[in-house]
Amino acid sequence: MDIVRNDDGTLVVPVEPTRVHDSDDAAPSDAEAAEREAVHTTRVLHPGEGGYDDALSTWDEQQNPDRQPVVSTADGRESAMALVHTVATSPDVDVADAVAALEDPSGSGEALRHVLVGGQPSVEAFAAEVADAEGGEPLPTHEATKVIGEVLAELD
Repeated sequence: MDIVRNDDGTLVVPVEPTRVHDSDDAAPSDAEAAEREAVHTTRVLHPGEGGYDDALSTWDEQQNPDRQPVVSTADGRESAMALVHTVATSPDVDVADAVAALEDPSGSGEALRHVLVGGQPSVEAFAAEVADAEGGEPLPTHEATKVIGEVLAELD
């Protein structure tokens, strides 16, 4: 089962079913055993929740499984920082318009993917770097992750 990204930034992720221990009294039939195996549950993760960054990185990888490993360049990172700052601080800015205005959308996307691969510490460091470069306070990690997800969704 694949991860699903909702428009509000939440992710629907598969959860391993809990193991059920059969009693010694009655052995389950093959059909019952197969049914237990097939039941998958899901969980909705919100930006900032534990596991969200990893799930978002996995979701992004699912969008293009043949993509080469991500490589962040200085220009792509600078462009990505400006883009994240603009989207996060200007509620009237449309993500699609901001992405369309990029000179190198793929470089910015690769930089953001590189941030996600590093997990929460990487997102926190990126948010601090954006604040240093663009001014203002660092974005909370969950907000930075949500903006990164919106941008990557638009790029794909």
